[in-house]
Amino acid sequence: MNTTELKAALSGGKFDQRLTYIYGADALPAQKARYLAAVQAFEELYGAGREAALYSVAGRSELSGNHTDHNHGRVIAASIDLDIIAVASPNAQGVIRIKSEGFPEDRVDLERFAEPDPARYGHSDALIAGMAAGFRRDGHAVGGFDAYTTSNVLKGSGLSSSAAFEDMVGNILSHIYNRGEIDNVEIAKLAQFAENRFFGKPCGLMDQMACAVGGIIAIDFADPAAPVIDRMDFDMSAAGYNLCIVNTGGNHADLTDDYAAVPAEMKAVAAYYGKTVLREVDEARVLADIRTLRERVGDRAVLRALHFFDENRRVIGQKEALEAGDLDRFLAGVIASGRSSFCYLQNVYAPKNPHEQGLSLALCLAERTLAGKKAAWRVHGGGFAGTIQAFVPTAEVENFRRVMDAAFGQGRCMVLRIRPVGAVRI
Repeated sequence: MNTTELKAALSGGKFDQRLTYIYGADALPAQKARYLAAVQAFEELYGAGREAALYSVAGRSELSGNHTDHNHGRVIAASIDLDIIAVASPNAQGVIRIKSEGFPEDRVDLERFAEPDPARYGHSDALIAGMAAGFRRDGHAVGGFDAYTTSNVLKGSGLSSSAAFEDMVGNILSHIYNRGEIDNVEIAKLAQFAENRFFGKPCGLMDQMACAVGGIIAIDFADPAAPVIDRMDFDMSAAGYNLCIVNTGGNHADLTDDYAAVPAEMKAVAAYYGKTVLREVDEARVLADIRTLRERVGDRAVLRALHFFDENRRVIGQKEALEAGDLDRFLAGVIASGRSSFCYLQNVYAPKNPHEQGLSLALCLAERTLAGKKAAWRVHGGGFAGTIQAFVPTAEVENFRRVMDAAFGQGRCMVLRIRPVGAVRI
């Protein structure tokens, strides 16, 4: 469709069924208005009447498996109903132009920015260039396009705004230049390549995979080139629970070194045994060699390795619990995961800034507010700043929200819906 036809189709209800499936019936009016506003903004930037399409990529919530993916571990994750949406149209200039609401336009010349540039590490144009380079590397077609995006996956919120953005670039390139034939698992792998090589962040693959694939999924990264993905048919809402994310207001922007240290220290333990990642190491040998490892790699690296082994087992148990409908067992795993993350993984606050402990405070308030209830809470995502996660009985949500908003600001407690799809063209 051209942009005029897109607006008519949105207003006339042509996309109602599709949007209801993704966002739920209650959210339909707001989502229609959001997409219409995005098309209007695209027209003002890039011209009316152009051939265009609508796209969506979910944010994600990690349900289990904190900092395990980068060492080929196991995770459970879910796509959520906060997302990045885009209106995109091909151009013939060989340039990708993306204007994200609230940010300057990114422009990437596909011929000039074809290799990693350390001067662009940490910049969004590097993610775009990295996605295009990954497509070319794997023999896929690339080309220029113009896009306007808007997102409610807040930057620095721990809901994977960068992964959703990377997946969005891949989603658009797949549909405009490759007939939509590149599956979302491959798009996620290319997104990790872009973030590692072009953005300069040594992340794992879980964020990109959860945003792209959608639903509740268990992922085993024993072979990252062919991760084993199992979908789980579990309805948290039907079980009487809400997934709440509390944004404490911390920002991830200056924490790259803290994130990088987690996989690096785990891999340092693995390297002692001549291995690349902890998944290849026998836990019994680590326990037997703790005294030597303390001298070689330090206490924190040993603690982070032990967290990895325990967390990997926990994911198996929580996956089995969800498959059996045993929510009590799953919630117990959430609590245990959070405790291990705080004590052993040590990613709840940055050691260089001990006075800023928003996550610690949020976890304390969650425990006090939900004590005696069948509920659970833990650090969410990469940690160090940003968000915590809580599974809250529906009857307790409003009180939980009131407590968290009072501490961190109005609207900081987000009550979310797990959505059934990840990266899609509407």
